[in-house]
Amino acid sequence: MSYRIQQPSTDDQFKRYYHLRWKILREPWGQAEGTEKDNIENQCFHVMALTTDNEVIGVARLQFNSTSEAQIRYMAVDDKHQGTGIGRALVSAIEKHAIESDHTRIILDARENAVNFYQALSYQITGKSYLLFDSIQHFKMFKEL
Repeated sequence: MSYRIQQPSTDDQFKRYYHLRWKILREPWGQAEGTEKDNIENQCFHVMALTTDNEVIGVARLQFNSTSEAQIRYMAVDDKHQGTGIGRALVSAIEKHAIESDHTRIILDARENAVNFYQALSYQITGKSYLLFDSIQHFKMFKEL
């Protein structure tokens, strides 16, 4: 399947970007649409994967914690498209942007089911971080760029 990675730029693209983020990361736990956003969205770098038909099939955000450290947050790939390289391409675009903006370290809190994915991309676990919705264990991970 063919797809492209790009930054969302139009209101419609952002609407579809946030909808997929909610659908995968919040809806299954009964969370309302809107809970997939926080108050620093406009300070972050966003990327998405689009099919040739412009369907949003993957999303990711990079936030800037300091002049040297950035953090991957709200990364999600549509279930139908997992295992096809989309997640790897999103992380690659995020890492490239982090390097271009002089960040030397990326951290993230990975859901337990995503730890192996990030380890395959050279991220290392430092320990458990938090339990989301009383059921989703997260692990603190990092990578030096």
